[in-house]
Amino acid sequence: MRHPGPTDIIWDITYACPLRCTHCYSESGRRPARQLGHEDMLRVADAIVSLGPRAVEFAGGEPLLVRDVHEVAERISRAGVEVNLYTSGWTLTPAAAEEAARVFTRITVSVDGADAATHDRIRGRAGSFDRAMNALALLDDVSRRRTARGDAPVMFGVDCAVMRGNFDQMGDLCTTVTSRFERIRFLTFGAAIPSGLASRPGFGDLELLTGEQVRTLTSPEHHDTLRARVPSSVVVNTNDNAMLLMRPELVERYGFPLLQIEPDGEVRAMPIYEGTVGSLLSEDPAVLWARAVARWSDPFVVETLSAVRTWADWAEATRRIDYRFGSDAVRRRIDRRPDYQATPV
Repeated sequence: MRHPGPTDIIWDITYACPLRCTHCYSESGRRPARQLGHEDMLRVADAIVSLGPRAVEFAGGEPLLVRDVHEVAERISRAGVEVNLYTSGWTLTPAAAEEAARVFTRITVSVDGADAATHDRIRGRAGSFDRAMNALALLDDVSRRRTARGDAPVMFGVDCAVMRGNFDQMGDLCTTVTSRFERIRFLTFGAAIPSGLASRPGFGDLELLTGEQVRTLTSPEHHDTLRARVPSSVVVNTNDNAMLLMRPELVERYGFPLLQIEPDGEVRAMPIYEGTVGSLLSEDPAVLWARAVARWSDPFVVETLSAVRTWADWAEATRRIDYRFGSDAVRRRIDRRPDYQATPV
């Protein structure tokens, strides 16, 4: 089939991060930030706009560590593209919350547990749960003041990467955040996927969801159970994130809507897998998209992903693709990854 341009673009605008998440897909905080200067970020923003996406997700790393992130996001939004923010909330201040609410269409705070012990263990830094709760409180207050003066509320909520260590806390997390932040708009529970640090063999054995847990996560009964724990104003989503596998027969039939950009403007061929196809700073964005599409039907990719039957298979496939298409620097980084051990913060 013909593959039109991406509808959604994820820009990991920096790999700098104050946290050390056990499952980090980008290994942020453990590698050079690769963050661009001001003018080059604006050039990447213009290249993104030329691809005609519906929305751009600012992620990382921690996007709010980038001083010019709001100006860059506004550059994109002025072109009629929705801009969304993913943050740990670690750096959020009252002034930053006001500015983020002004610029971004949707703000998502990552919360990976219903209590500090669970969240901080997964996020790799003590105090990260309290920082996330503070961020939600700040956004809740901004939304309260906006609606009081007749403006639209802030579209903010929580994203939880679901793994074995927090699987049984989804219901409690619903209660925790909606009881504290009455203007919260959404909660999303997505299965942790085998990408980056989460593709390590030890992580898969100890933390990636079992097949039964994946089926439970996406079952209508489980969704209804979570939905019953929140007010009617809050939207609850559950997702196994299996689309990100990019199963060849489905990609061939339906296409794939996502493009991922690394901090320095390099374009990934496939969002959760290593391997880039060129830079937005030096090449035509449409040409880079065409190269990405070509990678999806590469014989090695098709053979590797077609063999996936279980999540353990998926993790192995990730490692094979990352090694095949990653640079020498990527392969060295993979070789340096420590074995995963579920330990306290």
